[in-house]
Amino acid sequence: MHAPLAPYAACDSNSRGRRHPEPPPTYRNEHQRDRDRVIHSAAFRRLEYKTQVFVNHEGDMFRTRLTHSIEVAQIARTIARALRLNEDLAEAIAVAHDLGHTPFGHAGQRALNDCMRPYGGFEHNLQSLRVVDVLEEKYAEFDGLNLTFETREGILKRCPRGKADSLGELGKRFLSGGQPSLEAQLTNLADEIAYNSHDIDDGLRAGLLTLEQLLQVPVFRQHCESVVARHPGLSQRRLAYETVRSMIGAQVTDLVETSRERILAAAPGSIEEVRASSAPLIAFSDPMRSGLKELKDFLMTNLYRHYRVVRMSSKADKIVRELFAAFIGDPRLLPSATQSAAIASSEEAARAQVIADYIAGMTDRYAIAEYGRIFTPGVLT
Repeated sequence: MHAPLAPYAACDSNSRGRRHPEPPPTYRNEHQRDRDRVIHSAAFRRLEYKTQVFVNHEGDMFRTRLTHSIEVAQIARTIARALRLNEDLAEAIAVAHDLGHTPFGHAGQRALNDCMRPYGGFEHNLQSLRVVDVLEEKYAEFDGLNLTFETREGILKRCPRGKADSLGELGKRFLSGGQPSLEAQLTNLADEIAYNSHDIDDGLRAGLLTLEQLLQVPVFRQHCESVVARHPGLSQRRLAYETVRSMIGAQVTDLVETSRERILAAAPGSIEEVRASSAPLIAFSDPMRSGLKELKDFLMTNLYRHYRVVRMSSKADKIVRELFAAFIGDPRLLPSATQSAAIASSEEAARAQVIADYIAGMTDRYAIAEYGRIFTPGVLT
């Protein structure tokens, strides 16, 4: 049995609704409907072939944006249930939060942002919102997925002040300093728990990190030594898995207990009082946050800046920049439907947005293939 939702949790009765009104669902709540629409979207399926750290063709054992999103959803549901918050909303935000990511992870985003800088830049949170509001083409009565305000609020983790004005109610908190729902706050940190922990696992699998290196990080060493004490003689593979598993459990526990204390102290009576808070109510303790910062710094130096990752990032940068330059220079190189939209755009900024949408929607392998079709003699299809 689930405990009843807290009075400050999101639910159908306090939802701000959808951009296009629809009859309520029969056998689901509104946020289950959001989750289901995301899972059935083309953008969600494409996450299977978009990378986290490693490019898709480097091996099928590494995490992709799809598996990462599923892992975030699992962690978010656990936290939401423990805090008597809306699990279905947390899951909907989790499965949608990376829909706007470019191919090739952060390297692709940096390159596309540079290309789009004369036209306002590119930011993957705003692109995720654009995917669910505009780009998905499934329904007869509206563009996008017509998600609830609460799911859209959670997708938009960050937004430049210059673009917040155009988003109406959704952008108001970036101007006034308010907060999103607690479900949005916890899913943001569930994302952090997932990628910190699982990048360790993928880094070890790829041979870019070693256990000896990781033992230099206090938070990893603490959990590794605890596992060794309980299970001496484990293989390195199992030792690494059990250590990562222990770290995830400790982060979730710390987040739940710290957040419970903060919520109790703030005593919000409704979701609107949560939104009016000056600071997030979902947070790690200071010691946990400090330990995680050390871990992030370690991963930045030893994994994300490893020469093999940098080499692939350099290739990704070249692919994205040269595709954008080719398409903006001659939109006739684009496939038919995208070409028509680009040519129909009377302003260069609108044409650039069409091209950015096309590139951002690519999977890693599609971007590599498209690059070959554009730039490699003899490759015509």
